[in-house]
Amino acid sequence: MINQDSLFLEIAVADCGRVVLAVICDGLGGLSKGEVASAVLVRAFADWFHRVFPGLLYGGLTPDAVEKSWMQLICDTSEKITDYGRKLHIKLGSTVTALLLAEETYFIIQVGDSRAYLLDKSLRQLTVDQTFVQREVEMGRMTSEEAVRSPRRNVLLQCVGAGSVPKPDFYVGRYGGGQVFMLCSDGFCQMILPEEFYEMLNPRELVTEKHMKENAVYLTRLNRERHVTDNISVILIRVC
Repeated sequence: MINQDSLFLEIAVADCGRVVLAVICDGLGGLSKGEVASAVLVRAFADWFHRVFPGLLYGGLTPDAVEKSWMQLICDTSEKITDYGRKLHIKLGSTVTALLLAEETYFIIQVGDSRAYLLDKSLRQLTVDQTFVQREVEMGRMTSEEAVRSPRRNVLLQCVGAGSVPKPDFYVGRYGGGQVFMLCSDGFCQMILPEEFYEMLNPRELVTEKHMKENAVYLTRLNRERHVTDNISVILIRVC
């Protein structure tokens, strides 16, 4: 099985303190070359962090500026991925969840069903899946329990590439010391209960980098034991 997930994590030091960019992209398993689409998207965000973000930061970082810049990045990259697919007569696409931490503010942009969580005194999902079953739950036509068991649970409403025009969701909030952010592809959260996540990944457990790695590996193996066959990727960030 080809791993179609790609990820990026970088920490930089600016006048305002540390800034962090984390990105997880999950290439679409039902399409060709999902690993190419996810890698192209991750590289686009990495390039943005090095070339565009410094200007936004020193010009005064605002949610509107970050959202506008990221929306343009995703639209441009989606078109690039689509054009590449046309030349090869294939369709390829990817999800994306990107998290920027700067000036005690988090910025998230999302397309698809990768996720971002915040853990402090509880586990809170910060993003909403752009999937068929999530829409059905919101419309009252399906329960959360039915959504988990539905054969259409992996049907996306949005992706980057595949000839579509993505409509990203954008989130902004405040964060503080001692909190933990988790980004993951959908394979990581398919078979793990919220209380299991919190038990292993709450700030009291993730005291060191070693604890973070060991607990992430434990949950990955638990997913495999529960017969998850999707690619599994996770990024953990503990705020000091």
